[in-house]
Order: sequence, then structure tokens, then C-alpha cells
Amino acid sequence: MGDIVRKLLSNSFVLFVIFIVIAIIIPLPSWLLDFMILLNISLSLIILVMTMFIKEALEFSVFPTVLLLTTVLRLSLNVSTTRGILSSGYAGEVISAFGNFVMGGDAIVGFLIFIIIVLVNFIVITKGSERVSEVAARFTLDAMPGKQMAIDADLNAGIINEEQAKKRRSNIQREADFYGSMDGATKFVKGDAIMSIVTTLVNLIGGVIIGMVRGGGDFNTILNTYSLATVGDGLCSQIPALLISVATGMIVTRAASEDSLINDLKSQFTAQPFVLMIAGIVMVVMMVIPGFPTVVCLVLGVLLILAAFLLNRNKKKMAELELAQRKKAEEKEMEKLPADNDYYRDIDNVFKLLNVEPIEMEFGYSLLRLVDEKSGGNFIERVVIFRKQFALDMGMVIPSVRMTDNPEINPNMYIIKIKGEEVARGEILVDHYLALDSGDVTQQIEGIDTVEPAFGLPAKWISEDKKIMADVAGYTLIDPVSVMITHWSEIMKRYAHELLSRQDVSTMLDNVKKTNPIVVDDIIPKVISVGYLQKILANLLKEGIPIRDLETILETIGDHSNVLKDTDIITEYVRQSLKRTITHRFAEANSLRVITLDTQIEDLIVSSVKKSDQGSYLAMPPDMIQRIVTASNREIDKIKDVIPTVIVLTSPVVRIYYKKLTEQFIPNITVLSYSEIDSTAQIQAIGNISLNIAAAPAV
Repeated sequence: MGDIVRKLLSNSFVLFVIFIVIAIIIPLPSWLLDFMILLNISLSLIILVMTMFIKEALEFSVFPTVLLLTTVLRLSLNVSTTRGILSSGYAGEVISAFGNFVMGGDAIVGFLIFIIIVLVNFIVITKGSERVSEVAARFTLDAMPGKQMAIDADLNAGIINEEQAKKRRSNIQREADFYGSMDGATKFVKGDAIMSIVTTLVNLIGGVIIGMVRGGGDFNTILNTYSLATVGDGLCSQIPALLISVATGMIVTRAASEDSLINDLKSQFTAQPFVLMIAGIVMVVMMVIPGFPTVVCLVLGVLLILAAFLLNRNKKKMAELELAQRKKAEEKEMEKLPADNDYYRDIDNVFKLLNVEPIEMEFGYSLLRLVDEKSGGNFIERVVIFRKQFALDMGMVIPSVRMTDNPEINPNMYIIKIKGEEVARGEILVDHYLALDSGDVTQQIEGIDTVEPAFGLPAKWISEDKKIMADVAGYTLIDPVSVMITHWSEIMKRYAHELLSRQDVSTMLDNVKKTNPIVVDDIIPKVISVGYLQKILANLLKEGIPIRDLETILETIGDHSNVLKDTDIITEYVRQSLKRTITHRFAEANSLRVITLDTQIEDLIVSSVKKSDQGSYLAMPPDMIQRIVTASNREIDKIKDVIPTVIVLTSPVVRIYYKKLTEQFIPNITVLSYSEIDSTAQIQAIGNISLNIAAAPAV
């Protein structure tokens, strides 16, 4: 018995929905009808208040379903109350109380007030909510591709991991589903408003006819009885309907909000005290208009002016407090710094000037708040996230980044340095978004033309007030910190082979020793030195090959110790042993779309390879190099817009020499050999580089 009770309680919502449907058919006693009417009003009030406190629509994702259930509940109660009104002219105490309160003894006035409430709900609130839902659903669906591209860009840059990307994609899909459901759910509210008008006419006209037929008294008595019940019934259904309609309008009109409605109203209305001051002055001036209530205008004007004065004073105090705290912090920092002459008397401090940081970033004044965590900047946090993701993907830990301000550069500029030398720079507009044309832009947005610093794509800086418009138009929007971290992460990937030090390799070996000490002790330093291993790992990183599987790399080097003089050849053997890793990195759905190298070119390269005591090298006439590069460029240009990563597939003996031959002229291609591809992968040749076609103009 106890189990049955617990199951009934746990499924009370299901029983409640079934009860709503059954109530349409079965007559309800007046006490139960009163309870259900008050419950309906309470639920509507709860829903309205909840929409004020949520920060985004997805926090109340069941709202479309709740909208359907509350509509069915109101219709069910309408049927029950109509049954009571038409049968006896009485449908409970709640309806009678509402009718008496609104009508105030005058049936015509009460009925007109009810009609006005219905029309306000139907024409103004419901119609507006329906239109906003329809537009929001269409714009949300149109903006989905751009949002998906932004997530993919963050994932590729290491800003987010795969789990976070899945969560963001899920939220985008849920948001689209939500607004799509809201577009249809608002039709419930519209239909409910229409049904309320129909029910009211049926109650009034049908009740009067039934009263006259049954001889319930004179016409005035019958009219008062049924109009009282009709207006009371209409209000009992329209008040919850009005609350739900307002809640619907709130939840679909808050697309640009970042906080709850209460906090948004507080922050945005108090942000401009001058506006309140103007409104107060206007109210005071209105006192001179003949017939206007002087006292009301004066009181209201004084209150607005006083509120503006208090807000403005509080705003100044906060600004002064922030300035004082900033000065105090600067003074503390200055106290910590010793005088230059005294400091550099110690010769050890002079040697510190010779240190070269592996990675440095210099920022203009305007960008400091993006970096300073005390000011809410999250750039450092994003660097930490990228370092973790890069370590998981590539097996290398990016060194610490030294970040400093540079008053000599443009305030909006940042500079990236590797080992003390500048390798890249970019400009950021802090209060703007970088808009990239995703290829599906339907409308051009005004902005400041620029170039995306990481990949050199044409873009625009747009102000924050045009963000929603640009999103709807199909632009991919990137915030300033994401622009900077994407540029920085691409530089780190490009120069990772230079950042890998012997100390880093030694630390990696110590880490391998914890699980497999034999392989390390057998190879280091008996077969190769730490410096030699560093060169091999740098060769792999230079071409984007992960070095996480250090055990396999060491074992492969040990297996081919007979060719240790040539680090390039050893690197090729290591690449072949990492073929599963390479295939996984460059394949899409275990499929590789590649450009093949003609056998004529391969034979030319093999015949041009010369060997020396230091290793092998390529000795080829410049005009032949030019022809091969031109043929490669010609074939790559045909497909570079079709596939994201251009892969050239060669035979194992040719791969390293073709890569060296072309890397100066075509730096962004991946060159793989057949031996570096796992046997389970599918290879699709979509082009062939050959010298049969007449050479293009010189490179």
C-alpha cells in the first residue's frame, strides 16, 4: 500500500494533467471549482514572477509546454463554469465575488470593462508576443551556422575543449528548439483569448435565453444574474491569461539581456541620472499648465530630481573610490621597486638583464583591462586553458608567458615576441566585435574594415549595439579576447618547435621514467643525447605532429640507431611509427582527401638527392624547383577553397625532400607519405601535381 501511495505522489503531475482533461466532461462541485480557479491564478502568478528572475530563456525551457497546460486548464475551467452558469446561474463563490467587485452594481459598465481587458490581452499583448516569437524563431535558426562556426573556431584554437564545445552546440540547438516551440505555443494564448470571447457570449446570451424560457424572473433580474456570472467567469479566466501573456512577452523579448529582469532594470535605469533629472524638470514645468494637478506634478518632479541627485552623487563616490584604490595600489608597487642605481650595484642584478623570455606579450594601454584579472579580464585564464589543451593534443607544454604593458605602442595594439624578437602584432578595439563573413551574409553591416590577425581574413570591427543585427545577418562574431587568444595560439603552434628546450625534453623524459624507466635508460644517453632527441621532437612539432607518445619515439630511434647521423631520416622513421597518430590528426571520419605527386616529379627529386657526412640534401637546378613549385601552386589553388587542410601525398623516400623544397614558397601545406597513413584509413585523390602542363609564371 505504501509503495502505491509513493508512486501516486511521484506521478502527481501526470494525474493532474489527466484530471484537467476529465474536468472538461465531468461536472465539478462548486468548492472544487473555486479551488481550481484560485490554483490557476496562483500558477499564472508564479510563472510571471519566474520569468522576471531568469537570466536566459533556456533556464525556463519547459515554458512552451507549461503554456499549453495552463491554456488547457483555463479552457477546462471555462467549460465547467459555463456548465454551472447555464444550468443554475451560479458557478462558485470566486466567480460571484469577481462579478460583484468589477460590476459595482452596474451590469453594462462591468461588461464593458471585461471586454476592454479581453481586447487588451488579445490585440496588444498576445499579438505582440506572437510576432516577437515568430521573428525570434526565424532569426535564431538563421544565426545557427554562424554560431556553430564560432564554436569550431574556439575549439580549434584550444580556447574550449570538446566537452565544452558539445555543451555549447547543445545549447544552440536547444535555443533554436525553444524559440521554434514558442512560435507555435503563442498560438495557444491567441486561441485562448478568442475562446474567452466566445465563452462570454455563450454565457450571457445563452444564460438570458435559458432564464427567460425557464421563467427565472423579469428580464432585468435575469440579465443581472447572468451578466454577474459571465463577467466573474470571464475575469477568472482572463486574469491568469493576462499574466501568462505578459510572461510570454517577457521571455521572448529579453534576447539581449545578460542578467535577470530585476537586475537589468536596476542597472540600466540608474546608469543615467541625467535622464531622471530632465524628466523631473519637465514634470515641474507642467505645473504651469492650467488644470493640471499642481501638487502631484510638484511631488513627482521633486522625487525624480532628488533621485537623480542621489544617484549622481553615489556614482561620483564610486569613481573616486576606484581611483583612490588604483593610486594606492600603484604607490605600493612603487614602494617595492628599489632605486635603479642602488639595485644595479649588485652585479647579479645586472646579469638578470641578459635573460631572454621564451614568450612575451606587450599590450597597449587600452588592452590592459582584458589581461588584468582584477579588472575582470580573462585573457590569462584563456592562455591556461590553451596550454592544457595543447599539452593534451601535442604532448608539449607551452612555457610561461611574460605579459607587460608598453606605453610606446598604439593603445589598441599588442605585440607577440618569441625569444625576445617580435614575430607578430595586432590591433584590438576593446568595445567592439570582430565580424567575419561566414559566406551566408544576407545584409552588410557598417563597421571598421580590418584584417583578422590570425588567418589574414577580411573582417570588420562593429560596435556592441550592432551585435544582434550582425548575428542575424549571418556574420560570425568574435569578442576581442577571443581574437587575441586565437592569434596567440596560432603563433604558438607555428613556433612550438623553437620553444621546445632541452630542459623541457629532460622533464618529459623524467615523466616517462615514472612508468617506463627501461626505455629511457636504454636510449638516453647510451644511444642518443637529450639534444639529439630535442632535434627529432622539434622536427615533428614543426610539421604539426604530436610528440605525446614519447615511448614509441624513443623505441623507434633505438631500432634505427644505424642511421643516427641524419636526423631527417630518423624523423621519417619516427613519423612512420606514429602513423595512427598522424592519420587521426589529419583524417576526417577516417578519410583523407589528398593531392598526389606525379612519378616524374618523384623521380626528379630522388635523382637530385646528394649525401654527405652530415646527412643528405637536395641538389636541384633553380629552374626545375620553380617548375615544381608552380605546378604545386596550380593544383593547390584548385582545391584550397574546398578542403580545410591541403595534404600532398608522396612516397616515403621523397616526402622530406619535397617538403623542404616547397616549404619556403608554400608554407601552409601538409606533406604525408604512404607509410604514415594507417591501413584502415580511406584515401581519396582529388588532384595530381605534374609537370605535363606548361609552366605558369615564375613564383
